Amino acid sequence: MVCAPSLIPRKPGERIKTDRRDAIKLVRLLRTGDLSAVYVPTVDDEAFRDLARAWVSAKDDMKRARQRLKAFLLSHGVRYVGRADRGAAHRRWVSAFSFDNLWQQLALDELRRTIEDRLAQCERLESALREAVLNWRFYPAVLGLQAMRGVQFTTAVGMLAELGDLSRFAHPRQLMAWLGVTPSEHSSGNKRRQGSITKTGNSYARKLLVEAAWSYRHPARVSPEIQRRHEGIPKPIIDRAWDAQVRLCRRYRKLIARGKEKNIAVVAVARELSGFIWDISQLAMSLAVPREVHTA
Repeated sequence: MVCAPSLIPRKPGERIKTDRRDAIKLVRLLRTGDLSAVYVPTVDDEAFRDLARAWVSAKDDMKRARQRLKAFLLSHGVRYVGRADRGAAHRRWVSAFSFDNLWQQLALDELRRTIEDRLAQCERLESALREAVLNWRFYPAVLGLQAMRGVQFTTAVGMLAELGDLSRFAHPRQLMAWLGVTPSEHSSGNKRRQGSITKTGNSYARKLLVEAAWSYRHPARVSPEIQRRHEGIPKPIIDRAWDAQVRLCRRYRKLIARGKEKNIAVVAVARELSGFIWDISQLAMSLAVPREVHTA
């Protein structure tokens, strides 16, 4: 059992520390159940998580490189009039634009070259990640989670790489608390005071969860993209994903009708979405989704 040192109770006036005292204290705390266990991933899980985090870091670097290029152009009064989606049309426009001043053109070329390098790095890491996930023990859960609305390959891989084995959570409420999407509370007596979410646990997994929850603002439906991800997935998982979509879309509309702000409603939806993620991942691992199903 690996325990978190920061969560071991310590008396304020305790100023004597020896190995014997520490051993006695640990035995007493273990007997009373006051020690918090830490999840230790396997060697393969940690290696896959390192690859997934390298992919995330490369995408963040590419985002910052694009922001630097945009800021550079805006500082010289250059604006793109088309759709700002950083797509092929935008890249063609950037590659065709040039400055009259040689030094400014050199700076622009370096900024464009940085973006191309980051883009090539992201493509290499994504290709490696799609190949590595085929041999990962949580690959069935990755496929099962993609049956849900708003959970694509990026979200499924990112969340499972950070969360690890979801079976370590005995109840979905434990996963919600670990992700930090449960409301904080300071109650006493007959008064109950609840505040904002606790924001504990893994911040990147919580970010992916909230981003996926935004897709439930719209009415429940199965788009062609979701139908394509349903190919080869067992019917119980598809039915559970549809139940999640119906419930969460209805939940969002009810919260908005009660006057809740959009961000608050989305976080509430994300909290319930984590429960469905826990359920579907367990179901996918038990049903063993076929490995020949695509990972797109």
